[in-house]
Amino acid sequence: MPEDRGPYGSGGPDTYGLPALHGRITRQVTARASRLWDIALALHRDPELAYEEHAAAGLLSGELERAGFAVERGTADLPTAFVAQAGAGTRPRVALLMEYDALPGLGHACGHNLIAAAGLGAALALNGALREDPESGRPGTVMAVGTPAEESGGGKVALVGAGAFDEADAALMFHPGVNDWVWAPLTAQLQVRTVFHGRAAHPTGSPTEGIDALAALIRMFGSLDVLQRRLPPGSHVQGIITDGGRATNIVPERAEGLFGLRAATTSALDALVTEVVRCAEGTATATGTRAESSRVTAGYHHFRDNDVLSGRFAQHLRETGIDLREPTPGVFLGSSDIGDVSAVVPAIHPFVAILGPEHSDHTPEFATAAAGERARRVMLASARALACTAADILRDPALADRAWERQREKAAAET
Repeated sequence: MPEDRGPYGSGGPDTYGLPALHGRITRQVTARASRLWDIALALHRDPELAYEEHAAAGLLSGELERAGFAVERGTADLPTAFVAQAGAGTRPRVALLMEYDALPGLGHACGHNLIAAAGLGAALALNGALREDPESGRPGTVMAVGTPAEESGGGKVALVGAGAFDEADAALMFHPGVNDWVWAPLTAQLQVRTVFHGRAAHPTGSPTEGIDALAALIRMFGSLDVLQRRLPPGSHVQGIITDGGRATNIVPERAEGLFGLRAATTSALDALVTEVVRCAEGTATATGTRAESSRVTAGYHHFRDNDVLSGRFAQHLRETGIDLREPTPGVFLGSSDIGDVSAVVPAIHPFVAILGPEHSDHTPEFATAAAGERARRVMLASARALACTAADILRDPALADRAWERQREKAAAET
């Protein structure tokens, strides 16, 4: 790991009173452990889908409000989003993120109940620990951000667009998984809809009059299969037919496909969109149809890890007996709207295992594990590590500067 992944930067072990503050955070998390686990289980018992997380948002924001945070609900015109703040109202400003939407039919098979409880626990523990030592002053601001619809819709994209992170110096969260990885290899993604227009006819009575839009769409799938073979690691296209005609005795005059595109970087995704549109247009020329392609969603940026901060989190998590390592090269874990946050502010998104690597998230087994004893230990350890990392940013005036410098370096390297 880089040198600045050490726990105290360039200072000694007593720099900025951090060891004492970390100790108070540990005691705060321990004192709140039962309540945090009760909240994680309550979310698990009552899973809510994207943009419908009213009970979860109410529960979490209520806990923060009772602890003295100033809570803004309905941020970015999203009824189940919120931003809670405590502290001096100045920078450094650290955002602790919470996710709480569930998967259709599977509940919390991605462990968002644990993300929510850990983010809440980190915010409450850090705020409580800072209040215990008023003589040291109150540096910066603690933010707790409720982010709905990660699984479908991308609440964080709307929050970024609304400026929720404009004054933040860091955005911190963890994700339960099946590997202990210091950062998340998350790709950029979006969806493209392609519609082919042909001409209807009777397939027997006037076969030469018809122009088969469905045949054109199927041919496009073949072209994409050829394209797929030369795509770089992290890039792929997965498509489905959403409209293929209405009756077998009518040549389809309209056919529609929906394609999910992913790429290792946002710029690579833009290039892939161009390739897919070119495939559609080439197919249309070859089949005598007309193709219309459009982006269905704004999509997600790829995740840009800030190793200045993710290394700090790893150091603090190691103190609880959990060692994180670098991700397996060439392995990508999907996409998330945390990518859009990481494009505008230094961010971390480590994975901490609640099941072994032979398993997978988005399964019934993972949903069960998200309410198990290992999940409880991981949630509490992650809450402490998040809070300690946030404390480091607030107390060490150089840490945020180094994180922003790394942010700029990574952005420049990607252009």
